[in-house]
Amino acid sequence: MDTRLNKSDYILIAIIYAVSAIFNCIDYYRSENVLIEYLIDIPLSVVLSFVIILIFMYWLIPNYIVKEKKYVQFVVFGLITLCFFGAIDYLVGYWTGNGDWNKFPKWYDFLLQSFFRLSEDAGFVFGILLAKKFYEGQAQFFNVQKQQKENELKLLRSQIDPHFLFNNLNTLDALIDGDTIKAKEYINRLSLIYRYLIRTKDAEVMELSEEIAFAENYIFLIETRFGNDYDFQIKREMSFTDKFIPTGSIQALLENVVKHNKTEQMNTIRVVVSIEEDWLTVMNTKTKIQSREESFGTGLKNLRARYKLLSDQEVQVINTESKFKVSIPILKLSNES
Repeated sequence: MDTRLNKSDYILIAIIYAVSAIFNCIDYYRSENVLIEYLIDIPLSVVLSFVIILIFMYWLIPNYIVKEKKYVQFVVFGLITLCFFGAIDYLVGYWTGNGDWNKFPKWYDFLLQSFFRLSEDAGFVFGILLAKKFYEGQAQFFNVQKQQKENELKLLRSQIDPHFLFNNLNTLDALIDGDTIKAKEYINRLSLIYRYLIRTKDAEVMELSEEIAFAENYIFLIETRFGNDYDFQIKREMSFTDKFIPTGSIQALLENVVKHNKTEQMNTIRVVVSIEEDWLTVMNTKTKIQSREESFGTGLKNLRARYKLLSDQEVQVINTESKFKVSIPILKLSNES
């Protein structure tokens, strides 16, 4: 659950505190409190309770509930937080109310009153925020589940795309008439690709080494079909051990290069696939003539949706006049939650 506050959360908090402040002013007026209590006590209570909420939402819950599951530490630090800020509010309220310091409560009474001092104000807002976050999380979960099924269908359709097979058969037909040796190599590579697609059709992620091997075969088909229109290069700068990416990711990115760049005479499209410690990047030069095929925005959304299911990392895109670059996070499943 993402406990970070968004714009709607801050608006909700502001409304709650505004209404609370009005009722507190009415209560203070009926109690015939002095002006200094209006000017100090009410704003201070609002600020301190808001700070408590921030501590819970940005530190305690993410670190001791979501990540580590350290419930005892969460309770201890939560009590300390409530007592500390409650003590500040109590001391200031005691001072503005001209309390008799000779009759100041004993330490255990003071500690108990400090705990309850802001618990009600902060707890009410905190409870509403948690309920809101839970509802948003459930809605996002169901949306992601729905999107996942759609993505799986799209991925499967793209893997067994009849146009892909038709284009390769046409290329193979031309090779058989002119270059039988290369035709045999083409058949071998094509069979390896389809074996891989069938074997991995139900896999969410695959080892990076296997995806790279698939990419090399896929690149061979593209280069054979288009000749010198494309220049592919794969740069490896790290070990592939315990590294994974979503199945079909590289295929989708390579297809994007071919679909959205119409080759021009004497203008080779250069494509670099670089693998670093945490990222796999596909960068290509762009032609002046862009294809009118379906925008890559859909494919990018699909990749991002799949990463939401597998990791908290995001796909990065850089699009300039001359280059298009997509970087996808490399997953280390032993460290993924």
